[in-house]
Amino acid sequence: MYTFNGYCKTVMRFAAINAWRDRSRRRQKEISLEYLTEEKFYHLGTTDEYFEAPYEEYPITICGQTVILTNGELAAALLSLPDRNREIIFLYFSGIIHSRKSGKCTDVAGVRPGI
Repeated sequence: MYTFNGYCKTVMRFAAINAWRDRSRRRQKEISLEYLTEEKFYHLGTTDEYFEAPYEEYPITICGQTVILTNGELAAALLSLPDRNREIIFLYFSGIIHSRKSGKCTDVAGVRPGI
């Protein structure tokens, strides 16, 4: 019993020594957060490009309706298209059908049969 107790004490002592060595090695490799923020002035976070100007609006008028886009590149691409192509894209994505006889944009409920 005394031998076993001595063995347990020895194992626990060497385990504590190993844990202390591991901790000191880790401390030597790590850089403290206080050092980074005070000495080097590193920023702790960044802002993505997508969130820098989320409220910029680009209004485009198509078929007499104003469409507000939040993507400037998409707005520029749509504005570079001819009016007819712009209307086709608008009608395709909004579910509005273009009446060929009247030349006006009407919704699905306003379309006459046979058109």
